[in-house]
Amino acid sequence: MSRLPPLGRLVPARAVLLAAAVVSALVIGGVVATATVGGGTTDGGSAGATDALGAADAPNAADDPAVENPTYDPDPPTEPGAATVVSDGSAGDGSGEAVGTYDDLAAAVDATEPGDVVEVAGVFEPEETVVVDTRDVTLRGAGPDVAMVDGGGEDTVIAVRAENVTVEGIRLHDSGGDLESEDAGVFLAERADGATLADLYLSDVAFGVWVNGADEVTVRDSRIEGTADARFVDRGNGINLWETTGSEIRNNEITGVRDGIYFSWASEVETTGNTLWDLRYGVHYMYSDDNRLADNVAADNDVGYALMVSEGVEAVNNTAVANRGKSGHGILLKEIEDSVVRGNDLVANGNGVFLYNAQNNELRDNLVYANGVGVHHSADTQGTAVVGNDFVGNDEQVLTTTRELLAWNETDGGNYWSDARVADSDGDGVGDARHRPAGAAERLVQEHPTAAVFANGPAFDAIRLVESRFPVVETAGIVDHRPLASPSHDVEPYRPYAAAVDPTVEYDDDPGDEHH
Repeated sequence: MSRLPPLGRLVPARAVLLAAAVVSALVIGGVVATATVGGGTTDGGSAGATDALGAADAPNAADDPAVENPTYDPDPPTEPGAATVVSDGSAGDGSGEAVGTYDDLAAAVDATEPGDVVEVAGVFEPEETVVVDTRDVTLRGAGPDVAMVDGGGEDTVIAVRAENVTVEGIRLHDSGGDLESEDAGVFLAERADGATLADLYLSDVAFGVWVNGADEVTVRDSRIEGTADARFVDRGNGINLWETTGSEIRNNEITGVRDGIYFSWASEVETTGNTLWDLRYGVHYMYSDDNRLADNVAADNDVGYALMVSEGVEAVNNTAVANRGKSGHGILLKEIEDSVVRGNDLVANGNGVFLYNAQNNELRDNLVYANGVGVHHSADTQGTAVVGNDFVGNDEQVLTTTRELLAWNETDGGNYWSDARVADSDGDGVGDARHRPAGAAERLVQEHPTAAVFANGPAFDAIRLVESRFPVVETAGIVDHRPLASPSHDVEPYRPYAAAVDPTVEYDDDPGDEHH
């Protein structure tokens, strides 16, 4: 985001109102000509979602919702537990030699040598945490409906304290509930580098997976269900990553915990294809640099993705829908630097994007649709490039607290604004005049809420027209120098979510806390 040098100083809002009065008279008198909008001709009204995308509250043409929280309720096994230790059976093709069968899972694990596989079936109810401290061992079940380890509401269910251990195809149920003791379904200690957790079902757990300093860990294709306590503070996190590097978190389903995936001093982690709902934050970064977040879905949370006090984060192709809790952000960037938010669908949240003291970031090619506020820009956020986004049908496209005039994409491509009057005389897809998504009219409403009843009236329209057509009239806010004539995203799958938004709900201005 570049800062435009003012001509002496920014013109105060009352000067714009005076200029608007003149223009308003011209508008009412019919002197102002009709504008060409998106290549077509209109009567000078807003080129909104109706022109390019259809009415914002139109029924959905698709039969299935765009985002659906997955259900899963397998019958638990009922047979007594049996654990067979297979020597060098890591291939999983029956080529290993059975060493012995145990009705005590801990005893079976203690009997392993590197490379052994423990084939788990039935229900185990160990009296204490099962500890794996032999490297290159696999605990393998045939699925959560075949193999289960029940922690009985005490402590961690399984703890791994050796390298290259795999736990897969097992249901881990009912850990202890002591958050300070880090009770979890699986605890990966610092020595558990290279661990793989796959095809697990973790149910009624405080923390699902706690990674405590282990590197190059993989957690994939698993489902984590927490205690679903009514208070977020009484829940643990689904996957808690602490001081890990080079790990991979993919294709998991997480619900009923505090934060779905929590990062603390974690770097170079690939987080892809996860589905996250009924949480405080779907994904929460703290002090975690150089991470990639891609192709995830966060719905029905307080906040979809909370990026805090980190740098070098790449958030691409994610979906955030109906995150309308106390804070209500699709994506929060709080004290984030040098990061990219690209190609995301941010729909029906309180704020599509919340920028709070964020520095030198890029918002590019996102769909920002039917949110209470498209972008909330605050607290000395600077250096943001905002390019190629579609801002469609948000109650307020941009809300800013800046006292300066900030240019989005002054020399780069612009954004599509469903409420902009875009005249594209040369047909290059870019408007002939700049657009002010947050200018004098918006500031007047922000500072004097009673003026909101006039926000869509001819006087306020005249103010906006003056700001767009006469650059000499500069007021604090946001300017897009190259507004696009048409959108690039399809909103059709998301129309039911737009129709379900309650416009009377109010959200906190606080971007969210830094609770660990």
